[in-house]
Amino acid sequence: MIYLDNNATTAIDPEVLEEMGRVARLAPGNPGSQHAAGRKARQILEQARETIAAILHAKPDEVIFTSGGTESSNLAIRGLTQGRCGTVLLPPGEHPATERVVSKLIEEGWKRRSLSLDQMGRLNPEELANVSLDNVKLVTSILAHNETGVIHNLLPLTERCRAAGIPVHVDAVQAVGKIDVNFQELGATTLAAAAHKFHGPRGIGVLLVREGTRLVPQLHGGFQEQSLRPGTEPVMLAAGMAFALKKWHDDRVARTETMRQLRDRLQEGLLKAYPKAVVNGDTSHRLPNTLHMAFPGCDSQALLVALDLAGICCSLGSACASGSTEPSPVLLGMGLSDEIVKSSLRLSVSKDNTPEEINRAIEIIGRTVSRMI
Repeated sequence: MIYLDNNATTAIDPEVLEEMGRVARLAPGNPGSQHAAGRKARQILEQARETIAAILHAKPDEVIFTSGGTESSNLAIRGLTQGRCGTVLLPPGEHPATERVVSKLIEEGWKRRSLSLDQMGRLNPEELANVSLDNVKLVTSILAHNETGVIHNLLPLTERCRAAGIPVHVDAVQAVGKIDVNFQELGATTLAAAAHKFHGPRGIGVLLVREGTRLVPQLHGGFQEQSLRPGTEPVMLAAGMAFALKKWHDDRVARTETMRQLRDRLQEGLLKAYPKAVVNGDTSHRLPNTLHMAFPGCDSQALLVALDLAGICCSLGSACASGSTEPSPVLLGMGLSDEIVKSSLRLSVSKDNTPEEINRAIEIIGRTVSRMI
């Protein structure tokens, strides 16, 4: 099996597992307890919070632990809009964790206004700098797209929103652990991240909440996480997330180059094997591990199944949208033709892939596509 679906999830790093086991043995107590075991657990939890904050250029008090990216975005969008009504501004083709909660807002009386994407999947800087913010009460956008890998420059918009007092939520789930993310410079009100996207454990993520932000809790219980996310904190998972993020941070230059070389080799090989193939999205501003390609003449769903049978794991897009028969909203938002939209696959590599796997994948995908056209 050749795993090329690392934007869905990455394999947990063995060293992260080892660290989590160490923490589980060292600190079995509840971090809310006042005895020695609880204090030890609290110490490790706060060390994890401080590590994550430092790497993402946030303050420790701005780091709220959650169960992952979906909960983080739901908490942010719901928490920033509860008791209010107005217009939410966002690009097309956001992650389902954003799209579905925005749909609920619309059912409750909110209006949606969309930012436009060009054919390369980029937000228009001129539009960001000049779009009307009349009645806009929330802006939300992905930072690096989970399907195309395109990285957005949100600064022209976040700067205007901060000046106007409009909260901005950024879904950085695909970005954190792949590219440098600076919460302070980005100017966002809230930012979501998840550990399993960078070889950390599943079931843990963070929501960064800018100091002074009023966020309405969506769960009710204890006073954990500044009363924004009640429930006993998963110390072992938090430590695993911090360890995985620090490991990426310490090795990010080499890891980025490794992934970029693997991705580019895959892209070049597939274009050579099938010259009609098309790369979707901006190739100059994208995640180092992500390749989104169309194979005109093939049906992407049938191709996905055939590749699975041949031992290649890839995807049509977000795993959270798996099972949907609707065309990719982001590709439609880019104005791509039906032929491109219906023949596109996402291929995403990680530090764990090898050149030998990439060469084998090129051979298998090329042969499979040729057989299907």
